[in-house]
Amino acid sequence: MQALFTPCLSPLTIPMEIPRLHPDTIEQVKQRTDIVDVVSEHVVLRKQGKDFVGLCPFHDDKSPSFSVSPGKQFYYCFSCGAGGNAIKFLMELGKRPFSDVVLSLAQRYDVPVQTLKPEERQEFQRQVSLREQLYELMAIASKFYEHALYQSAGSAALEYLETKRGLNRATMQQFQLGYAPGGWETLTGYLVEQKKYPVELVERAGLIVPRKTGDGYYDRFRDRLMIPIHDLQGRVVGFGGRTLTDEQPKYLNSPDTELFDKGKLLFGLDKARAAIAKQDQAVIVEGYFDVIALHHAGITNVVASMGTALSSTQVRQLLRYTESKRIMLNFDADSAGTKAAERAVGEVETLAYRGDIQLRVLNIPDGKDPDEFLKIHAASEYQTLLDQAPLWLDWQMEQAIAGKDLKQSDQFQAAVQAIVKLLGNLPNATLRTHYIHRYAERLSQGDSHLMLRLEEDLRLQVRGERWHGRSQKWQTKSDRNLLEEAEIQLLRLYLYAPEHQAAIVTALEERDLEFSLSHHRFLWRQIQDVEETQTGKQEAKELENTAILPAAPSPFSLSPSLLTLIQDRCTDYPAEMMQLYSLFQLDEKTKRDILRVDLTIRVSTAAMERIMCEKRCRHFLQLLAETDDVSAPELYQYYLQKIHSEKRRIADLDRERQVSFEDLVQAPWVGEVQ
Repeated sequence: MQALFTPCLSPLTIPMEIPRLHPDTIEQVKQRTDIVDVVSEHVVLRKQGKDFVGLCPFHDDKSPSFSVSPGKQFYYCFSCGAGGNAIKFLMELGKRPFSDVVLSLAQRYDVPVQTLKPEERQEFQRQVSLREQLYELMAIASKFYEHALYQSAGSAALEYLETKRGLNRATMQQFQLGYAPGGWETLTGYLVEQKKYPVELVERAGLIVPRKTGDGYYDRFRDRLMIPIHDLQGRVVGFGGRTLTDEQPKYLNSPDTELFDKGKLLFGLDKARAAIAKQDQAVIVEGYFDVIALHHAGITNVVASMGTALSSTQVRQLLRYTESKRIMLNFDADSAGTKAAERAVGEVETLAYRGDIQLRVLNIPDGKDPDEFLKIHAASEYQTLLDQAPLWLDWQMEQAIAGKDLKQSDQFQAAVQAIVKLLGNLPNATLRTHYIHRYAERLSQGDSHLMLRLEEDLRLQVRGERWHGRSQKWQTKSDRNLLEEAEIQLLRLYLYAPEHQAAIVTALEERDLEFSLSHHRFLWRQIQDVEETQTGKQEAKELENTAILPAAPSPFSLSPSLLTLIQDRCTDYPAEMMQLYSLFQLDEKTKRDILRVDLTIRVSTAAMERIMCEKRCRHFLQLLAETDDVSAPELYQYYLQKIHSEKRRIADLDRERQVSFEDLVQAPWVGEVQ
């Protein structure tokens, strides 16, 4: 059990091709590195006395247990025990080799790099120099584009920004917007011929493209409005270029380079992260100009993905800056935007189902994007839409129903299946009950009788979805014996002690349990069908009074309003009746079990829940064995946590199943019955 709490830190290996660093270099890096500066890029830190505190990035931290000491240049988590200096923090967070981390910090803090072998120093310095040259080159290109915007060649682009986008010069300069002239070799000539940069370096930066004929290069971006893309340090790492004509594609991004990976970057995060931390919420939109327009309107906690599906890596970047983990998706309301939102939700639904992210989805009315909306509405109205946006699950449920004619059986069934699939993944039983009731009402379209039947059908289907195909796989012989006895006791109690039926139903619902064995499910279905035919308590009472039974039945007399009808029904199913025969028989032990109502319900439901916990535990153990802790450390840690949670619950249930002397004294004994 202790091992389940031990942080899983993968062994970090140093690639053979990277030379060993000189101890002086390592020591200088340690001395110059500011741990608060390093950690604050990945964790939202708050001042607390002399130190800083935040949520630990190495485990599922719900309250700030992660402390950073600037005086000691040390971090420590009081919950999981992770600790160390800035180098170790970056190694463990990114699973990066020691030399790689030291090298990046040396670049950042201008520490000269030395290696133990002089002959290797030149190659090492070359790697450092390459990235520095690329940063320098991208900065010069950005300035070139920005300057061109305000020249005569860029007049059309400038007019577009001012007239169609409604931007002022301050916003343009804040985002360093520019213009790529229409010539084929304008930037190439400037960087290679005037600035004397090697053409291979300019190509490596993604700014130029070699001609297919092999006799030169041409500019990647031509006659386009240029939008620089910055990293967290505010350095230009790539560009997005929007066409000013009918040229396709409408938006053209830089290719992946040593500096630019569009699947890992978020546009505007360098400008938004302070506002995200302050407002404790991040808003993700689709386009560059959605971000720019919202920032222009004063809503600055906004970022955008860059033409690719939003990834879990990008979302996790944002989670570092919002303590409450509040993320808002505001994608276009058209079909493409809806699909993009669905993909984005799919990327982080594991986090959302676990409650590790408060995810909401906003679709602006009339299919507008934020930029269009702000042209005719105030920023306060957009903020109101954000505040009223539904939770991701509500949004997905509405998407399942949207556009469907529920009077058509095939469309009705498609909506039901989609809802069942969504709710089947929801781990919280109370929330499942809430949604089942709500959507049974929606699907029934005002038919109250149909609503009750739909609610029960949805509940059964959701339960089946939650453990579809797993029940038999993870069930052992001892499980089945225990389950058989527990379910028999509850069913017998339900039939022979009708005054306690509500308590049994409540106990099953609170623990999110159902009868698992097929013949017991059959019996429970018959019970529910009989109860549905009874129109109310008065009719049930009249039926009991007219039954041919002794006037003063004992506690073990059959209830004619239910059990007699059940027996009549079961005679049409001889195979099931053979399996259920013993359930209708009473002996001294079963009479005692029925008399001890509270004890029987408690022990039986605890036994049923324990079996489900054991199944889930074995399931997660199997998944853990199939998961590589190096390539998928977060998933590996998640399975460890789930296993620990199930084992802890099993221990609690075992205590519930224990019968004390006090339990036996308080319960009536069978001799009291006449």
